[in-house]
Amino acid sequence: MFCSHCAEELPDTAYFCLKCGVKTTVGIEAGVASPWNWEKEVEKTVITVARDVGRAVDTVRDNVRKAINKDQRFCAKCGDKNHAESEFCYHCGSALN
Repeated sequence: MFCSHCAEELPDTAYFCLKCGVKTTVGIEAGVASPWNWEKEVEKTVITVARDVGRAVDTVRDNVRKAINKDQRFCAKCGDKNHAESEFCYHCGSALN
């Protein structure tokens, strides 16, 4: 018998390839479970957690910025702060968009 993944010659009773570790048809038919790769599972979990924490930090940062600036509008022309309800900059008179 040969491995379907790497073509390594295998004993007829092999459940897994001796070279690449892929489950053979004999292993599939026997219902043999694949070995648990805890290192790979931990790595996937850490990557997922890091991504989720990064998203949470971004959300908190955005919410803090919005809370700080909610009572202000900034002028695109001169950069000065104006009250939230202002339609024109108090400093240069430009329309606030």
